Amino acid sequence: MGLFDSAKDKATEFANDNPDKMSDGVEKGGDFVDSKTGDKYADQVDKGQAAIGDKFGGAAADEQPEN
Repeated sequence: MGLFDSAKDKATEFANDNPDKMSDGVEKGGDFVDSKTGDKYADQVDKGQAAIGDKFGGAAADEQPEN
């Protein structure tokens, strides 16, 4: 197992154990991207946030508007 595999496993474990923190981080990350791009990619960012929320069961999936 390589360094990146180990890091990925730890990140996945953290995300599964802490969905509330994961959701907050995903939301803040999306807001940061939106602020830096002037909301140019807001739809894509929202879809990415929803996908991450779906994968890890966080609230990010529930907070996204349906398209």
